[in-house]
Parts: sequence; C-alpha cells; structure tokens
Amino acid sequence: MHQQAPQTGSPPLSAVKPPRSLMRLLGRAIADYEMIREGDRILVGLSGGKDSWSLLVMLNHLRRYAPVRFELGAVTVDPISDGFDPSPLREIVPTLGIPYLFERHPILETGLEHMDKPSYCSWCARMKRGILYSTLRREGWNVLALAQHLDDLAESFLMSAFHGGQLRTMKAHYTVREGDLRVIRPLVYARERQLADFARDAGLPVIVENCPSCVDTPTQRWHMKQLLAGEERYNPNLFRNLLTAMRPLMARSRAE
Repeated sequence: MHQQAPQTGSPPLSAVKPPRSLMRLLGRAIADYEMIREGDRILVGLSGGKDSWSLLVMLNHLRRYAPVRFELGAVTVDPISDGFDPSPLREIVPTLGIPYLFERHPILETGLEHMDKPSYCSWCARMKRGILYSTLRREGWNVLALAQHLDDLAESFLMSAFHGGQLRTMKAHYTVREGDLRVIRPLVYARERQLADFARDAGLPVIVENCPSCVDTPTQRWHMKQLLAGEERYNPNLFRNLLTAMRPLMARSRAE
C-alpha cells in the first residue's frame, strides 16, 4: 500500500477549496439528477483513492453553502488483504469534522475462487455494495455517494456494448430495490484527469493502490480505458459525445 504524502505546506483537509470548474460540474450533476434533498444523510464510499477523496472533500465544501441542508459522513470497506491497508484513514477523515465508519470484511478471502475469472471485479464491487447498504441501514443513513466519474461511465458503456450486447452504463441516481436507500454519483460529469489534478494539487492523502487484486492484472475495464484514450487523441470531443449518447441511460431508476 502506497499513500501519497501531502505536499509541504498543504492546508488541512477541512480548509481545502476545490477548483470552481470541478464544483460547477458537481453542482450541475446534482441539479440535473436531483441527487440531494433537504435533510438527506449522505455517506461517501471512501476507498482512499483520488476519486473518492475528491468527492468527499467536494461534498464537504458544498454543504457549507448549499441551498439544502444535508449531513455528510464517510465509510470505508476494508477487504482485509495483503498490500492494502486503509487503516490510516481512521485518523485522517475525522479531521474533516464528519462521522466516519470503518467496516472490515474478508472479501478477498471469500472470493478466492473467483480470482481467475474476468467477473471478479464486478463480483467484488457487488460484495462491497451489499456491505455499504447494510452499514447505511444499521447506522441510519439514507444516501450512498459513489465517486465514479465520466471516464468510468464511458468504460462501462463500451464494456456493456462489446461484451454484453446491451446499451447500459451506471446510473447517476437510483433507488435500491427495497426502496429505502438512494445511490448518487455526483462526479458523472467530471473527467478522471481533473480529479487526479485536484488530488495532487491539494495534497490529498491518496492511497494509490486501493484495489487489492486488480492493480497488476489488466481487466476488461483497463482495455476500454486504453481504447478510449487512443480514440480521444484523434477526437477531442469524444467524451462530450459519449455523454450525450449516455444521458438517457443515466436517468434515475428504481434499481441498478
């Protein structure tokens, strides 16, 4: 596990001010998909990576001036694996002045039989999602905020078309089947490189290797990322066009 050291002279996390360009994208996504309601209790799924750290800091900044009042907290699922130790987050996150929940579950051990299958990553994601839902219900939170960005949605879109023969991608906002929880993705308009720049410039304490099983193994998603990067070199409007194509697929639904 490698943790990015904060830059010398970096302000405390509670004082970090995200760039206006990112905050505009966050605000537009929240408004377009009606993600936040008065009195919502929102938990951010925090892996320690650049994307989830960026989302947490941005929402913490937003709640200071948002027209609706909402509570904010964070939750980390520790899969208990060698080489990945998110425990330092337990000391860092509370400096933001928000509640923090830390769940330890042997996901990697449980999923060893899936390790040689292409579906392992999606299986692991479903396991983590179930743990997060249970944690929200147990602790009385009603909204889970996830940090997937536009690049993630585009990769999912291509994976679904290429490998599943379907036009699908991640929802920007949906309600779980049981009807008691909502899931939001406020970064759906943001590019991965924007979040990487913000995390670096703000000196966020990023855990670089936050996927315990896939960091050394190319996956379908990795191949889609490379494909998109190559195409974007020839078409600078690629992601803008993909967003237009995906908008109908991103609209709110009852369950994902």
